[in-house]
Amino acid sequence: MTGTVRTWPRPLRWAMAVLGVAALAVLPMFPPPLLDTPGTSFSWVMAQVAMIALVGLGLNVVVGQAGLLDLGYVGFYAVGAYTVALLTSSESPWHAGGLFASGWAWLAALPLAAAITAVSGLLLGMPTLRLRGDYLAIVTLGFGEIVRLLAENLSEVTNGSRGLREIAYPNVGASAERPEGYFAAGNVIGPIDAGVAWFWLGLGLILLVLVLAGNLERSRVGRAWIAIREDEEAAEIMGVPTFRFKVWAFVVGAALGGLSGAIYAGQVQFVNPTNFNIINSMLFLCAVIIGGRGNKFGVIVGAFLIVYLPNRFMSVELGGQPLGDYKYLFFGIVLVALMVFRPQGVLPARRVRLCYRPADDSEPRR
Repeated sequence: MTGTVRTWPRPLRWAMAVLGVAALAVLPMFPPPLLDTPGTSFSWVMAQVAMIALVGLGLNVVVGQAGLLDLGYVGFYAVGAYTVALLTSSESPWHAGGLFASGWAWLAALPLAAAITAVSGLLLGMPTLRLRGDYLAIVTLGFGEIVRLLAENLSEVTNGSRGLREIAYPNVGASAERPEGYFAAGNVIGPIDAGVAWFWLGLGLILLVLVLAGNLERSRVGRAWIAIREDEEAAEIMGVPTFRFKVWAFVVGAALGGLSGAIYAGQVQFVNPTNFNIINSMLFLCAVIIGGRGNKFGVIVGAFLIVYLPNRFMSVELGGQPLGDYKYLFFGIVLVALMVFRPQGVLPARRVRLCYRPADDSEPRR
């Protein structure tokens, strides 16, 4: 199917893409009965899908493209969320007021969250990315736990296990009907409720990340990541500075993780350390593996399955418990089945022949 689409004329592909995005944008406003989530707001479910898709796209850079096993990605997610919380929450000792107390507070904190998380990725990657395989996985797992424990024990700064409340969110569209704007949790009026507003924001960021990630894939950096993923020693022999490009992957992935954490903090307006445990890190990894490592669109499908299915079956009971409560059991079974029957994921990455072609080479690229 993917190969067939690539044979279509470029204007037709762009037209189909625009129609697809438009259909996705109105989906949370008018959910089909077959897709609706009884007992849970479908628009909020889709807003979570968009947020987890952003997390998955960031993790896909590290795991799917560069082939680095990162088990502590939730640490970057936490750094982004706590950056926004510390800058904008009235309970934070670092809340300086000024711009961070205005209606622009969340928007002003967003690039700072991405930048600080990128720096944390650089600081983690510089001493650790000379490790490989299981050793790197253990180090990253430790990083995720260290961030969570710091958030829990630095109670004078982070308020410990009580967390930080009253975090800023985008103050857009305030009116007499919606005094706190479209993004406020209390906005349940009409078809454009808070869930729809957050989904549209997430969808816009996903499109931006897809464009940037697509350009990176086709650049020298993307080709170096693929070479490292396929055979790091061979890449080194061919002159690829593998350590430098692995650090780049960590920094880019960390920045996207921090961006997602900032969105999470704005959505729930509350953060505490239990929101950033190892289980969430495993769920992020599940989205990448189930969707297809290295495939951006596969990761988005994986994020949809991870978030949507537990909410869809929350109203169905098994043994007196909602079926959605068994999500970890089902995800484990699905992962085992995938490893046996389809280890490349639901939508595997397209293998592109990355070799030199003379200008007059008329052979079609496969």
